[in-house]
Amino acid sequence: MQGLTDFFASAGAAGAVGLISLVCAVGIWLGKLRVGGIRLGVTFVFFAGIVAGALGVRIDPAMLSYAESFGLIIFVYVLGLHVGPGFVSAFRHGGAMMGALGLVLVALGTLLALLPVWTGHMVLGEALGVLCGATTNTPALAAAQQEFASLGRPEGGLEAALGLAVTYPVGLVGVIAALAVMRVLFRVGKSAGGEVSEDEAFIASFEVTNPEIFGKLMRDVAVAGQRSFVASRVWRAGKVILPTGDTRLQAADRLLVITRPDCVEALTTLFGERDTTDWMKEDIDWNALDSNLVSERVLVTRKDINGKHLGQLHLRERFGVNVCRVKRSGIQLVATPSLVLRFGDRLTVVGGRENCSRVAAELGNAIKALDEPNMITIFTGMVLGLVLGYLPVAIPGMSVPLRLGLAGGPMVMGILIGALGPRLHMVTYVTTSANRLVSSLGLSTYLACLGLEAGPHFLETVVRPAALGWIGYGALQAVVPVCLVAAVSMRLFRRPFSATAGMLCGAMANPIALEYVNDTLPGDKASVAYAAVYPICMFARVLLAQLIVMFFLT
Repeated sequence: MQGLTDFFASAGAAGAVGLISLVCAVGIWLGKLRVGGIRLGVTFVFFAGIVAGALGVRIDPAMLSYAESFGLIIFVYVLGLHVGPGFVSAFRHGGAMMGALGLVLVALGTLLALLPVWTGHMVLGEALGVLCGATTNTPALAAAQQEFASLGRPEGGLEAALGLAVTYPVGLVGVIAALAVMRVLFRVGKSAGGEVSEDEAFIASFEVTNPEIFGKLMRDVAVAGQRSFVASRVWRAGKVILPTGDTRLQAADRLLVITRPDCVEALTTLFGERDTTDWMKEDIDWNALDSNLVSERVLVTRKDINGKHLGQLHLRERFGVNVCRVKRSGIQLVATPSLVLRFGDRLTVVGGRENCSRVAAELGNAIKALDEPNMITIFTGMVLGLVLGYLPVAIPGMSVPLRLGLAGGPMVMGILIGALGPRLHMVTYVTTSANRLVSSLGLSTYLACLGLEAGPHFLETVVRPAALGWIGYGALQAVVPVCLVAAVSMRLFRRPFSATAGMLCGAMANPIALEYVNDTLPGDKASVAYAAVYPICMFARVLLAQLIVMFFLT
């Protein structure tokens, strides 16, 4: 063991890279083990680093600081780039309320964490560490440590790292325990994940029985209804018609419509009646509905299409097809003319087989084009994120300006570029596998360095009587706010359990708890809610960590 330690300490950069890689490999391997059906995943790297540091393994402090910062920057930027498109889409269609509930959870947890500081039972660094551990939020810890260092109090950052190390396991398990309790209290069944979210497109069919729209053009009916919908098919006298804006509605027409859940009731009134067919089932064979029309999914892989509005392409007029839905970042969107298309979008196109093939050629539909990420966008965004994180923001009453730092700046820039980049014709698409590779690499490196940094002081901290109080208080922060906000979401706002659970996991930055929810509930509603809430709550925690340090130390 001593010889291995000497190698890592004396081999310079090679030794540092070797040690960090070894810690990551051991941690990731251990993270694959399941305990009670739950696995810790990449977060086990943190504990592997703590063990290595406690055993006396050391590397050059400058190398440790560089690797820790670089890993954090990569992780938060790619994370922001990935969730940006889905975040904006979900936030516009029902995600605002979920985001507000998530921020309430953040506020409750922060106030609860500051109580022992105000009463003199904890120092600031310890309280912030317990908060970051209970919420499994390492970027917030990084922001707090950076602020402590900038104010000449690096010991506060070390105290925060130790507090997180002690309470991190409690945070992982506490949220899962709270969700399990809420499932029992609200009697949630195994099919709860099948509920339809307001964030996604909803498919329904209507029969035209309203005399006021007999003989009217489809486009005029759409304007009069003032609801976002796309008519995919019309059944009339035993035949299937591909509707256009010039199609005149007749009595007894049956329409297949793609809309949002909150528009269904109004459309029922508009058309007359809604039938009982469940069009949201995953096993529907759309091509078996009729012999003349087919339904195909087409990928947007032409770079000159990136950033254009769907209506600009005039696909219906040029090719005689209807675009019904657009799948982006796991979310099904209604294909309205004003929708801005992105590289990597998957369009559901209905029309003749030959016409659908022509649309595929128009949009690209080349899967191989998605395999190569645009590295210029990634590196340019990281540079802009670092600049944004360094810019000072003056706050009245504070002697030191606020900076988003290494954690906040790249994350905000990633979200902005991911959400708005296509409008500037920037290709921001990254495949799921590439995103996971880069984000896992960054997070693993950061957690390994964080563990190595906290490891030498971990054992002496754990045996202190105060550590037991940290664990208890961390459990309180991980469970109580989650249960309170869950009750408000489900009782007061009537939100389904799947969406509520995803929102809670996102607000607590707990992907392990999200994995538990996805393993126990069908569908992806929890993941959609997680993506809508995670960025804003993560940013709020990063910002609050800095503001709290500035408030108490200046």
